Amino acid sequence: MADITTIRKRSGWLAKTTVDVLSNIFGNVTHEAATTFRDSGDGWTALEALCHLRDFDYVFQGRVERMLNEELPDLAPADHDQMVIDNRYNEQNLEEVLADFVAHRRGFIDLFKSLSDEQWERYGNHPERESFSMTDALMQLGLHDVTHIEQITRTLLEKK
Repeated sequence: MADITTIRKRSGWLAKTTVDVLSNIFGNVTHEAATTFRDSGDGWTALEALCHLRDFDYVFQGRVERMLNEELPDLAPADHDQMVIDNRYNEQNLEEVLADFVAHRRGFIDLFKSLSDEQWERYGNHPERESFSMTDALMQLGLHDVTHIEQITRTLLEKK
């Protein structure tokens, strides 16, 4: 069975790999395709899902920073669908969104890499999962990515 250090390394690798996967997916996708086809016909477009990943990277980092700086903070929930509307995701520039996501994610991974053993032991109260460790935060990042990568690829394939 893998120890906690190995689990953290593997989770970090998954979060880092998302950058390559999304760059490959969107490398040949037109803005029109990324904004026209919707998940199951009425869900998010591929661009909306990518914007969500980008913006949630900032949300996740904010939660991690609160966990590092506060004693057992209550981590605020976020309204995913309202963010799509408020931030007009489908009107954003695909290349700029991807570049921002890539740059932010690399910095976010560096934050995890810099954590001391003591910092890894910090916790917060997650709005959906209750007690939430720093390792949970890193694992959630990768799992969240995989969920939306599947959504993006399924949505882009719906055009056929």
